[in-house]
Amino acid sequence: MDKEINNKNRDSGLKVFFIKLISIVAAVVITINLLFNILIGHRLEQIDQILFLNSSDVRLEFKNKIRNELKKSLKKENILYEEDKILLYKLYKKIIKEFENINKSKT
Repeated sequence: MDKEINNKNRDSGLKVFFIKLISIVAAVVITINLLFNILIGHRLEQIDQILFLNSSDVRLEFKNKIRNELKKSLKKENILYEEDKILLYKLYKKIIKEFENINKSKT
């Protein structure tokens, strides 16, 4: 009789264990799925848009976005930060020197 009670307790204990195990696994899977969709899904959509530049709709959308950003930047008083202006100016000067060197070496 004691064996039957022990077997029933063990069987019910195993059932509870497997039910808990399955529910925990399901909760983990749902949590991972939600986190993936929230954190990574949106970025993947943006990457897909970039990869599908051969589609005319996507190209048209990007073209309109670029135009809108250019219009916004032209309305601003200063487009570039002071540090960026200095860097661009230095780059410009360096490019000019390289072109002068090309002209001197050809003549």
